[in-house]
Amino acid sequence: FSNLTSSFLTCSSENLCCVEPCFANKWPPISSLTFKTEKDQNPRIEWKKKGKGVTFVYFNHKFTGSYAGRAKIEGATLTIHSVTQKDSGEYRCEVTASEDHVTLGELSFLSASLVPPHVPACEVPSSVFVGSGLELLCKDKLSVPPATYRWYKDNKALTASADTPYHVDTNKGTLFKSVSKTDAGMYRCESSNSVGAPKSCVAQQLKVIEYPLNMTILIAGGAGFLVLILLCCVCVCVCRRRGCCKSE
Repeated sequence: FSNLTSSFLTCSSENLCCVEPCFANKWPPISSLTFKTEKDQNPRIEWKKKGKGVTFVYFNHKFTGSYAGRAKIEGATLTIHSVTQKDSGEYRCEVTASEDHVTLGELSFLSASLVPPHVPACEVPSSVFVGSGLELLCKDKLSVPPATYRWYKDNKALTASADTPYHVDTNKGTLFKSVSKTDAGMYRCESSNSVGAPKSCVAQQLKVIEYPLNMTILIAGGAGFLVLILLCCVCVCVCRRRGCCKSE
């Protein structure tokens, strides 16, 4: 549909013309087709949507399914509000006049919904250790066309350069090769596309902590113990090969 929050398709019943499919791939152009009735002043108007099957949008003077409450019809003009990607598809307007002899017909619209940015899902860990790698992820699954992303630290945009310790991917997220104490702060992601205003997630705090002394000692002790076991195994193997371990 259009790049706004609503869109409309027009199909009226005034002038007779040949009925052939009409495809509208870009919005906001208004696609319309008119039909002329002979006697019937109240022709039946139906709107259908073709997806995996054909479903009614407007039938028997009322809207069906998810269109109830967010769509309206004036004459034969269909207006859908709060458009989402699920509204993409082929729409068909059918006009029939039971009191007339002339057969009217139908008009098809092929639409592609354009969806403005939504609040993205942001993944920011609460804390990381100094020197570890870190990836900040941002995802907006609803925007059409797909959103691009920008990360902010303390409300300042992250821009990668040769001197920065991170890599910025506008289609995914930000990757830190090695985190330092100065990387601590409030992080948020902003999604944007050509349709609507950018949307941002709530800023989340990232804490950068150093390895505690006891943790360092534990790691060093564990590594030393593994080295000692390895040396013992080597000594036993050498001893057996030389026959030093044979009993008399």
